[in-house]
Amino acid sequence: MGLLDSFGALASSIIAAIVMLAFAILSFFVTVFIVQVGAGLAGYAPSGDFVVLSAALLATGAIVAGATPMTSLSGLHE
Repeated sequence: MGLLDSFGALASSIIAAIVMLAFAILSFFVTVFIVQVGAGLAGYAPSGDFVVLSAALLATGAIVAGATPMTSLSGLHE
């Protein structure tokens, strides 16, 4: 049964990676919308290149911040 458990773990890892990729793409599209609407409310009309660049930077920062473990705080409770 060890071989079947290994395939189950592999399948669950692949499914988790696909779901995480889908959420990353979704968060990017939402961030593009937020940046575009925010620029419009501020009176700016940036080109699509700058909207996509700023949305990519914001989405990447949010994903990295959410995925990074807070190892510096783990030593406080020891």
